[in-house]
Amino acid sequence: MKNENEDMIAYCGLCCLDCHGFQQKIPDLARDLRKELRASKYRKFAEFLATTTFGKGFKEYDKCYEVLGNMVKFRCHKGCRNGGGNPFCKIRKCCQKKKYEGCWECDIFEECEKLAFLEPVHEKGHVKNLKIVKNKGKAEFLKCKRHW
Repeated sequence: MKNENEDMIAYCGLCCLDCHGFQQKIPDLARDLRKELRASKYRKFAEFLATTTFGKGFKEYDKCYEVLGNMVKFRCHKGCRNGGGNPFCKIRKCCQKKKYEGCWECDIFEECEKLAFLEPVHEKGHVKNLKIVKNKGKAEFLKCKRHW
């Protein structure tokens, strides 16, 4: 019997269930913080602090607020397999073209250039996950500790 969460295993070996965009906790917190900053007129306070010797970092308040806004937007409701994530993902397109369920079905996934862009954030976590799925299957992968 198929576990409904198997659809949350991305083609690349990451699991959408582990993604902060899918969990939406960070986007929600960023939204709430922006709301509180506006309500308390924190920008005026930051402008004042920026004029002091101990509050120079507050000169970057507007950039911080903008970053929080970008964090609010980083949400995914569907997961990779259901149309979420990057619509131009080369990994997803490659797997779909080859009719693979995921990179774990490919003989060269450990050397694949398409997976390299994940390394600055995930290091080799996705490759470790792909090995687990290949060796133990999707159901076991969902039960064990996943790499992020």
